Amino acid sequence: MRKPYRQYCHPLPVSRLTRAVRLALHAGAAGLLAHGAASAQAPDAPMPKVEITGSAIKRIVTDTPLPVQVVTRDEIEKAGVTTAAELMARISSNVGGLTDGASINVGGDQRGFNSANLRGIGTSSTLVLLNGRRMANFASPGDDSGVDLNNIPAAAIARVEVLLDGASALYGTDAIGGVINFITRKDFHGVEMNAYVLGTKEGGAGKRAATLSLGTGELEKDGYNVFAVLDVQGTDRLNTSQRKFVDELRIPQRLGHLLSNYTGPANIRLTSAQRDHLQETGFLLNGRPITNRQINLSIPTCAPPANLYLPAGSGGVDACTYNYMGDTELYPESTKQNLLSRGVIKLGADAQAYAEVALSRSRTNYVGSSARVTGAIDYRKIPALANTGLDQLDDDNPGQIALRLRLSEAGMRTSELTSESQRYVLGVTGIAAGWDYDAAYNHSVNTVKDKDTHGYLLRDQLLAGIADGKINPFGPSGAEGVALLGSIQVNDVVRRARGTVDSLDVKASRSLMTMAGGDLGVAVGAEARRERTDFNPSALLMSDNINNDDAPEGGKATSDQRKVYAVFGELLAPFTRQWQGQLSARYDHYQQVGGALSPKIGMAWTPDKALTVRASAGKGFRAPSMSDLYRPTVYSQTATLPDPVLCATVDNNFADCAFNWDTRRYSNANLKPERSRQFSAGLVIEPSKHWNASLDYWKIKRTDLISEIGDDIILGNLGKYGKLVHRNDDGEIDYIELHKENRGAQLASGLDLVVNMRSVNTGVGRFGARLNGTYVLDSKIQTSSGDPYISNLGKFVTDTVVQRWRHTVSMDWEQGPLSATLSNTFSASYDDQNSAINTDDGSVVAPNRVKAYSLWDMSLGYEWGKNLKLRAGVQNMFDKAPPYSNQANFFISGYDPTYTDPRGRRFYASVNYAFR
Repeated sequence: MRKPYRQYCHPLPVSRLTRAVRLALHAGAAGLLAHGAASAQAPDAPMPKVEITGSAIKRIVTDTPLPVQVVTRDEIEKAGVTTAAELMARISSNVGGLTDGASINVGGDQRGFNSANLRGIGTSSTLVLLNGRRMANFASPGDDSGVDLNNIPAAAIARVEVLLDGASALYGTDAIGGVINFITRKDFHGVEMNAYVLGTKEGGAGKRAATLSLGTGELEKDGYNVFAVLDVQGTDRLNTSQRKFVDELRIPQRLGHLLSNYTGPANIRLTSAQRDHLQETGFLLNGRPITNRQINLSIPTCAPPANLYLPAGSGGVDACTYNYMGDTELYPESTKQNLLSRGVIKLGADAQAYAEVALSRSRTNYVGSSARVTGAIDYRKIPALANTGLDQLDDDNPGQIALRLRLSEAGMRTSELTSESQRYVLGVTGIAAGWDYDAAYNHSVNTVKDKDTHGYLLRDQLLAGIADGKINPFGPSGAEGVALLGSIQVNDVVRRARGTVDSLDVKASRSLMTMAGGDLGVAVGAEARRERTDFNPSALLMSDNINNDDAPEGGKATSDQRKVYAVFGELLAPFTRQWQGQLSARYDHYQQVGGALSPKIGMAWTPDKALTVRASAGKGFRAPSMSDLYRPTVYSQTATLPDPVLCATVDNNFADCAFNWDTRRYSNANLKPERSRQFSAGLVIEPSKHWNASLDYWKIKRTDLISEIGDDIILGNLGKYGKLVHRNDDGEIDYIELHKENRGAQLASGLDLVVNMRSVNTGVGRFGARLNGTYVLDSKIQTSSGDPYISNLGKFVTDTVVQRWRHTVSMDWEQGPLSATLSNTFSASYDDQNSAINTDDGSVVAPNRVKAYSLWDMSLGYEWGKNLKLRAGVQNMFDKAPPYSNQANFFISGYDPTYTDPRGRRFYASVNYAFR
């Protein structure tokens, strides 16, 4: 019987460890290293050495001083998850990773990227491995660098090992936060078929998945094994109209200022002179004089339900507000296909050759609100304004009326994001002259295609159609206008990106001598790697003629590459039966960036068979990513922020001096590496064979942080950063420069708690339980040397929050062929962003504290003989809705999409049949 999600408790007495390893071998690869209960094997059965994430030395016992958590195949099946991203959402130390929900936007950065983020210190500082080796990072250039979890063949996962300790000394520069090693099956023969279906209580976001595994040959008997696992799945889209909790959030009433002032019928954006003239001539709207520069001739009716009259909304008292949260996606439609194949052949008694092929494709369709258009029309074509004499004013374009139009006739803005991965590994492993060796060549590629498929229009013809009256901004267009809109739809792959990694690595380990506590182990290794990135915007995109998909000035196709070389070594020294030390170091050299040595030392003390005390300390560094160094300039906007210079002239009325200011974001080819120091200390207790627990303290400090100065910090400290703010001749902000630079520092510390109860036999069955929790003590960032630290612990700051406490709890029951699992995932409450500004009346959003988020799942399983397994379950049993949040960072409003799930209660069933 497998006991999943156990934390390694090292070292243990040899007799108990022997029983544990034998049980793991008996259970097979899917449960390897996850067991703690004893199960007798033949006394003289061979005990092969194993390698654990966090060490390159193979050993019989798993006695490393570093904390490693393991998620087994059993736990994955019982949780009913089918993707690596869903699995990582259940890891308490994974905070603020990128998700499909957070990617819902129009024209946003790195859409389709699902990532892990250990400790909340950044996706770029979490290393994701497949079978101990790298994969190419998500190719689309952006602020985050990491492996797309969509490219992990989830159906082939045998277990996941999560090293919760900085591991730059073994794995390289991007392992500051930790390492996640997805380990697939290594030796499979027979046929296995699995089908999975999921439906939601309220509809939408349904899922279907099927897996076929084929294998032939037994390595020990036949001298070879070849197998392949094919997994295909599809997920339906989820619209806001399908979830009642969206209405219950009361977004228009609470967050009207975060909604859009681009409406249909169009809002009119007057100049100051036009507004003053209309006021002087007695122009009335809705029976009263206008007060704002933004008006809509249809108020107070507007055009519900999408267009609302919200005096406190972004449209203001004289205009309409568009509620895009009434008709947008909460969860995108997607399809995923993964194929993993592995072949192994014996080359003799002590050597094997192996090859791995992993192919994946993830296609995600993002649907946002309909097109936003900033157009213009002659005032005389608007009957209500035709006789107001606006052409007599001293304006830049006398008589021209600016429009903010929501063009529903053009359809929803739809994009198709395709992420494809190829990974080929060819290697040899074995024993020679007493050394366990493994050498391989790894070719890994990720390609990303971002395609505008509907709702994006050719800008020049669109604006001409509005100006000449073919397209009616205030109501339905005629046949000629509808035909024009159909003819100027864009259907183009606007961005292509490709990332390639070619590497050759070799490592070897052996015992050097016998010490008082066992064999002194040593490992050495080296790696040579070439990284290449290519980014190719389409000619149409670079023409800057796609409405709502702008081309940055100076943007161009780029192709960059660099070479990386590394050597590492490790010693594992059991000084006595109670004391063990681990020393490792790695030197990495990045072309054009430089190199650094990353050392690490760890100690474990076992004064009693029921207690282990462990500690480790080390240094690390993270080289800037290719995107940090060479990313094309990106044009974007800030959140709604006040300009202190302008505010000083209008009595600090945010209604007149706060705006979404334009920004230009630059990479930096002269970046230096980040530096880090890590420390951890903890203890493991195992008073009986039925339960164990561990508590580990960890602390990470990063310096020379690669980051941009926050736009809010720039505007809040113009004395120091004013040179980054560019103004026009009238003193108004033209744009703000945001540069990638080495600046400031980051501190994070906390406690990891693991409690594991297993194999408790009673008269009504066998019980088990697990708790994995993370309590964060500190999480803060210093923008620049000498600046104060800003904490995001329990507080949403700029773009993220780190909750103080997160946990996963699960309880298992088994009796005969029946089994049941009840689990809970929990995230603590926190202070909201509480900074959004209503530009209509100058008010700041009411303070809010986001409630804790707790989800309960349950599943039931039945094993019909040795071949058939059935499982059914319910996720989010109590239909818990995402808690209300006033955050203004994501396209989705009303809640935080990074850690919540809008799907609600879900029911699933799976069937697995195996021929062995």
